[in-house]
Amino acid sequence: MFRFEQLEIWKLAIKYADKLYDIAEKFPPFELYALASQLRRAAVSISNNIAEGSGASTNKDFKSFLDISIKSALETVNILFFAEVRKYTGEKEKLSLYNEAEILIKKIRAFKNSLR
Repeated sequence: MFRFEQLEIWKLAIKYADKLYDIAEKFPPFELYALASQLRRAAVSISNNIAEGSGASTNKDFKSFLDISIKSALETVNILFFAEVRKYTGEKEKLSLYNEAEILIKKIRAFKNSLR
């Protein structure tokens, strides 16, 4: 088993990305290679960076990957706001995912701060 598989933040990031993929599927077909693709890439980047960082040789390097993971989560939130403006998603759906992102980011930050 790899180190990242045991991390709660990685598990939460996978679940969050899965929900974002479902949202992206609802975007209009002309957004397939634009906004939907960007949302999917940012979504999977969260867990990718947690996994990749867990293999870093130092905690300083791991923290850098966690920072990128947080930035990717923030990117998904921004895309959700724009998707709501474009009427690709509703306010209730956006708010639910916004809250999940907020919790995930707080947990990633707490984990990052626990690394020495």
